[in-house]
Amino acid sequence: MPTTIKRTVFFVSDGTGLTVEALGHSLMTQFEDIEFKQIRIPFLDNIEKAQDAVVRINEQGEKDGMRPIVFTTLVNPTLSNIVHQADAFCLSYFDSFLAPLEAELGRQSNHTVGRSHGSAESSDYKERIEAINYTLAHDDGITDRDLEEADVILVAVSRCGKTPTSLYLAMQFGLKAANFPLIPEDFDRGRLPSTLERHRPKLFGLTIQPERLAQIREERRAGSKYASISNCRYEIAEAEKMMRREGIRWLDSSTKSIEEISTTILQELKLR
Repeated sequence: MPTTIKRTVFFVSDGTGLTVEALGHSLMTQFEDIEFKQIRIPFLDNIEKAQDAVVRINEQGEKDGMRPIVFTTLVNPTLSNIVHQADAFCLSYFDSFLAPLEAELGRQSNHTVGRSHGSAESSDYKERIEAINYTLAHDDGITDRDLEEADVILVAVSRCGKTPTSLYLAMQFGLKAANFPLIPEDFDRGRLPSTLERHRPKLFGLTIQPERLAQIREERRAGSKYASISNCRYEIAEAEKMMRREGIRWLDSSTKSIEEISTTILQELKLR
């Protein structure tokens, strides 16, 4: 069995660092036998900060006895050149992709700092804030008002991942996501709550393995009927039966990340 290697990785950005961190993570996951210590350096927007970053990177390299790996999305060439002077293996997102794209398009980019995330005045940003507020107001069936404004309505028994998925859809894609719990009373009636029936095209269901659900609920209410494996099996079976009967598209969230669940929802409902 190969020995686990440890390496320090820096994510250096003139903005929040979310873009470069996402890029770095997508590459790092390809190396399962390496343990990465991750350090983010955001808002690097002047020469002094760039020089401080170089010192910090070099000190970490001396401490590790191995040069760090540095992922950057620095647009300013002066700042990028300073960071690249560090004793590290540097990978620049813009150096790798922006220049070839400029050549293909026959245009020079504007090299605007932080442009990938926009500003607080942009329409996309305002849409995300509006979507987050809507999603929080429509969490866990708090209200059935304004459901016609929803882009998607998630339905599932309690603790299947409705809330985190809804918030991810709002924060990442600016989608208004409501969510409703399926409860024993719904199963006794044998049909969806009347408030949801007229919004059927927007519905998407989540399910989960009963054993996993029992484990999650046990952490919340230990020793309760709510968390018992028999009750979890009953609720899951009834919820899946209802979703099949009502023609609701659904997926099993047991082993899927929020990102995977959200991407499936976007594809299945053909959301923007």
